[in-house]
Amino acid sequence: MGVEIKVEGLSKSFGRQVIWENVSLTLPKGEISVLLGPSGTGKSVFLKHLVGLLRPDRGHVFIAGKDVPNVSERELYEVRKMFGVLFQDGALFGSMTIYDNVAFPLREHTKKGESEIKRIVMEKLELTGLTGAEEKLPGEISGGMRKRAGLARALVLDPEILLFDEPDSGLDPVRTAYLNQLIVDLNAQIEATMLIVTHDVNTARTVPDNIGLLYRRHLAMFGPREMLLSSQEPVVRQFLNARRQGPIGMAEEKDAAELAAEKEEGEEIPPLPPIPPQIGPSDGSIRRTQRVAGQWLRENGVTPPPGSFTSEEGYGAAAASTAPPATTESPRQRAAAPRKTTTRKTTTRKTAAKAADKRSNS
Repeated sequence: MGVEIKVEGLSKSFGRQVIWENVSLTLPKGEISVLLGPSGTGKSVFLKHLVGLLRPDRGHVFIAGKDVPNVSERELYEVRKMFGVLFQDGALFGSMTIYDNVAFPLREHTKKGESEIKRIVMEKLELTGLTGAEEKLPGEISGGMRKRAGLARALVLDPEILLFDEPDSGLDPVRTAYLNQLIVDLNAQIEATMLIVTHDVNTARTVPDNIGLLYRRHLAMFGPREMLLSSQEPVVRQFLNARRQGPIGMAEEKDAAELAAEKEEGEEIPPLPPIPPQIGPSDGSIRRTQRVAGQWLRENGVTPPPGSFTSEEGYGAAAASTAPPATTESPRQRAAAPRKTTTRKTTTRKTAAKAADKRSNS
């Protein structure tokens, strides 16, 4: 089970260069979040602050009641045990086999015997599709396999928080799609809090529960996926739709003359594209934190772009499914009533069909 991460007023500079100022957001417990932004906006620097590798100039990072920038070395060591990190290149030891790379955290940070270590390592290798590659060296496998080996290593201590630093970097679209599905499946199984730093717009549009965008040394926006995919904010529209038209330029931001020229030439930001369905677990289950398609839009009175949610269950049906049930309780009674605990649906259609057949034959 994941933990909530609360960031308040985080600011960081390197000398005279301001990376970002007054960044505040909350990464919800057990949810998948994506952090986007033009190159050089400090996304990887943000990850390093979460795990305590860098200290901010100002601000706080609260994890399980601990303020990471202000804890002792001993407390920081304990906080870091909650993390698993997948680095851009996998960060594997080139002279170690895949097995030894994945086993390394267990040997360094636990007192487990080799038989127990082997059980855990083989379990994580199977989970990431690397069974049979355990005796290979990192140089003998593909880039995609190295990414998965790095992910297996990040998982061996059963982390409550998983950080992904551009996991799709250097991967072709097919391998990126497989990795995205693996991330979703992992969240369904271990319910860790996940943060993905990426430039891949398709990943941002289909994988996370929440999206954040860093721009011009500030957090431009952070919130539920559908909020950003339906946003009319120019920088959000431009980045999430991968368009040249908008305030982001080749360096960082366009000046007033460039924006005026675009407007004069009629180069307005195109209409919002349809919101695609969110990727679900491959076994057909529903993640505990997964929202119903169109739920945020309906709750906030926002009409989705035409063609959104072109899955089996269109926006109309999805929105209707989020309607509150009829009740005779007053608003005060409803507010006072204890909230029911939501459990994750794990029954697939096939299992449900078998159960129905058994009932009809009894």
